[in-house]
Amino acid sequence: MTRPYVLLSVAVSVDGYIDDRSAHRFPLSNAEDFDHVDQVRAESGAIMVGAATIRCDNPRLLVNGEHRRAARVARGHPEHPVKVTVTGSGDLDPALKFWHHGGDKLVYTTDAGHRRAVEAVGDLAEVVSLGPAVDFGALLDDLGARGVDRLMVEGGATIHTAFLSAGLADEIRMAVAPMLIGQAAAPRFVNPAEFPGGPARRFHLAEVGRLGDVAVLRYFPKV
Repeated sequence: MTRPYVLLSVAVSVDGYIDDRSAHRFPLSNAEDFDHVDQVRAESGAIMVGAATIRCDNPRLLVNGEHRRAARVARGHPEHPVKVTVTGSGDLDPALKFWHHGGDKLVYTTDAGHRRAVEAVGDLAEVVSLGPAVDFGALLDDLGARGVDRLMVEGGATIHTAFLSAGLADEIRMAVAPMLIGQAAAPRFVNPAEFPGGPARRFHLAEVGRLGDVAVLRYFPKV
């Protein structure tokens, strides 16, 4: 069984934050970067965000470009990638946009959270238990068995941390916005964790690009 290629996508400020502390999502990227992210989505078999991100940002998580959706259909794929979320508790709000736009949805949860998730969104998504805890390796095995060859992970920090601490990320796409958030309690790309190799391990920088005033870095953590 082949696991999907895992790409972590994130936009950060120069001082390393992914959002501010306001109740509404703070836009770090620009129009050019959003368009490029849309292309990366269109090239993916599945897109993942954590349940906390769904609650906070209420995203639709779609391929927005009509020409990109048409190209996917021409290749024999559905218009939109499978949408995936992860929740240990099963705490999901069926009224949010994630559940009512796009195509297939998958929820990965725990044995303890399974019933609650099914009760909340069982008629809107397939709910899969990964056992007593969320095992991201098992999650990738399940996606691979479903034919997903490329997974784009769009956050949040807990999900990105889980993939990186388990050594499961193949690529990081990091857009660096020319601004400072400067709020100590604001969320960052990853949370404190034990990462493979520790701070002495350096990622391979594969590419540096520019989209307007945003720098886009591509890192390969496993190389």
